[in-house]
Amino acid sequence: MRLADILSARRITVRLEATDKASALRALAELFVDDVEGIESEQIARVFEEREALASTGVGSGVAIPHGRIEGIPQLLAAVGIARGGVEFDAIDGRPVHIFVALLGPRNLDHLKALARFSRLLRSEHARRDLLASVSPADALDRIREADR
Repeated sequence: MRLADILSARRITVRLEATDKASALRALAELFVDDVEGIESEQIARVFEEREALASTGVGSGVAIPHGRIEGIPQLLAAVGIARGGVEFDAIDGRPVHIFVALLGPRNLDHLKALARFSRLLRSEHARRDLLASVSPADALDRIREADR
């Protein structure tokens, strides 16, 4: 699986407007609305919030990977949000999050594979810096494709 297989430019924002964890999760949920028929953004945000209640998905180095599972979504989807100013997110290193990768889909192994693949990609300081320099959703998608080769 390539990351671009589960991501599209319409589910990317390079100007994520959020002031805290809750508003970041709501903004990420909104990115999925056009691609998940019959599921409202509030339901998606609630799934992300329930996962966050277990433990923060802020993995450190300015990255968070909120994720959740909703039956009725036929395949795994990803969304990316870049918050230039950073968002306090209870990350394991205590630092603000600038790069959000949200995963949403059915219960299957693709979910774990995508988590691992995005985690591996964003461990690279170069990849994080490059993604933060994106000027548009299409540019961000191109940079993710290139880094995921």
